[in-house]
Amino acid sequence: MIQLSGLTKRFGERVLLDRVSWQVSDGERVGLCGPNGAGKTTLLRMLAGLDEPDAGVIIRPTGLTVGYLPQDGLEHSGRTLVDEVSQAFRPLLDARDEISRIEHALADPALPDGEHERLLVQYHDLSDFFQRGEGHSIDLKVTQVLDGLGFARTDFQKPAEAFSGGWQMRIALAKLLLGRPGLLLLDEPTNHLDLDARNWLEDYLVAYPHPVILVSHDRYFLDAVVTKIADLSLRTITDYVGTYSKYLVEYDARMERLRKSKQEQDEEVARMRAFIDRFRYQATKAAQVQSRIKMLDKVEIIEVPPERKRVHFTFPSCPKSGRMVLELTNVRKAYGDLVVFTDLSLHIERGDRIALVAPNGAGKSTLMRMLSGAEAPDSGSRREGHQVVMQYFAQDEANKLEPTRTVYQTLESDSPIGMVPMIRNILGGFLFAGDDIYKKAGVLSGGERTRLAVARMLLRPANTLLLDEPTNHLDLDSKDVLLEALADFGGTLVFVSHDRYFVDRLATKIIEVGHGGATVYPGTYAEFLWSKEQKQATPEAPRAPGTKPKAPSTQHPAPSTRRPAPHAAPGTQHPAPSYEAKKRADAEARKKKRAEEERQARIADLEARIAAHETEVKALEARMAEPGFYEDRAAADAAVSRHQTLMWEVGDLMHSWETLTNFVS
Repeated sequence: MIQLSGLTKRFGERVLLDRVSWQVSDGERVGLCGPNGAGKTTLLRMLAGLDEPDAGVIIRPTGLTVGYLPQDGLEHSGRTLVDEVSQAFRPLLDARDEISRIEHALADPALPDGEHERLLVQYHDLSDFFQRGEGHSIDLKVTQVLDGLGFARTDFQKPAEAFSGGWQMRIALAKLLLGRPGLLLLDEPTNHLDLDARNWLEDYLVAYPHPVILVSHDRYFLDAVVTKIADLSLRTITDYVGTYSKYLVEYDARMERLRKSKQEQDEEVARMRAFIDRFRYQATKAAQVQSRIKMLDKVEIIEVPPERKRVHFTFPSCPKSGRMVLELTNVRKAYGDLVVFTDLSLHIERGDRIALVAPNGAGKSTLMRMLSGAEAPDSGSRREGHQVVMQYFAQDEANKLEPTRTVYQTLESDSPIGMVPMIRNILGGFLFAGDDIYKKAGVLSGGERTRLAVARMLLRPANTLLLDEPTNHLDLDSKDVLLEALADFGGTLVFVSHDRYFVDRLATKIIEVGHGGATVYPGTYAEFLWSKEQKQATPEAPRAPGTKPKAPSTQHPAPSTRRPAPHAAPGTQHPAPSYEAKKRADAEARKKKRAEEERQARIADLEARIAAHETEVKALEARMAEPGFYEDRAAADAAVSRHQTLMWEVGDLMHSWETLTNFVS
């Protein structure tokens, strides 16, 4: 499909790629991994044709279309959301406009016969192109993708420029997916997506018919989507077939073999150098010395990537809080006409590990601010428990760093004396090495500031952590440091994260925010999804006359460490399902759900097309029944031909409709 041959790319003295040969085959979904600064984004830009290699070539098939989603910098304006996203179908939209123009022209009785014949041929060709491109389903496809990426139906007619940066990237992603390029290049596509949108995108990419190359710091997303990992390090690309989790195992094994080979090579080189130094000036050993010098010149030095940081961190000690940590009672919160919460009551106890989930804009950050005390409710009360020592990590925490302090001073100034020896270790775990620790916070990039803010949080004593998207802009290694620290944290944890792996590993209770309240689900995120699917699949039982519906409870006891599996019979106990098993089950459930949604959407599209065809058939039959219809022979022939074509198409559409409606999954 696409091939690199002898590709070299450098910036000044720094070589990113050195005579690399690599290929991506049709249907592969490749996760591009490697340390920060290895050149992943540069490689994507070269594949997209935006940057040129210094040497070598990129071989693409003739006619290959390439779609590239950068990390940021895209803006859209001048059209509504729907019109902007529909630009992915520009050739079909142009054909539709031209078909409409020709129809009006053909209705002109003064049209010359020669021109009439030419327009009929053009009309037929355009109609055929429009039909083959499924132009009748453009609106349906646009709606499905916008729904999947989290846009509300009320957003569809808003101007594109009214959306913020994260939503601008979603618009760009929607256009790319609808355009279905022959090679799809995605640089951090999940950065601005919530959990529901990520789940939808996983399913979409798994079913995508063409090659996909993506960079992502979301481990679960990579595991669910990719068929191959391409590791970009040491100026070359190494392929690992399988998921990201499998890659980690194989990478560690390969590095172990490489280090062993490097050690043996170093020992052999040291022996040869020692022999040369010892016998350099002895005539009787001259031949042996020269032989070893030649052997040294031929040695290809084995390079080993630096070991990935494994930082084992322990939070500074802090007294335990009381059993009740935080409580909201009958809380209402609104911003002008926008009511976020109406009558919210929430109880958080010591040891809870709660993930807040909801689509973007549902009120997760508002709830976090009220829990932290940073923002007061309009009505209702907030109560804080005994001896609660809280840290609140806001979405904009990185912007609160003092710009004149160095990286090291930022951590040193807020750390207890006992934690000062840990500072360099923590900074190394968050990729601040060497002279990086002397950089001013004001000159750091957005990702670097986020890493520094997270590192600062870890060094402060607390027994309650409120974390609003702490994983944004963190690479996989930094996420692992934070994840391991939080997994060992003995206090209370409430967090928002769009990283599924992060949520799966930490949460023992899920709170779904939305519709003016918050619903508590004891258990893991996988169990939360299962519970929602069961509610959607099972209609509510009829209530006895005079009874009221039971309100959903917002308080539940903390779950035990061993819970009954969702499918277990009452009274039985099983270990929680493994991460891999949950991931497979989730993927299978979403795949079935998406297949059913696509089937229903296809049925609806077919019904609409059948109705449109039948309406046109009736109109033609009415014309054909009019007196004098056959006086204009050319027009009559065209109408009859169109009538026959429509009847054949209706038959085909009806056959497809019957096949889909009789299908049982």
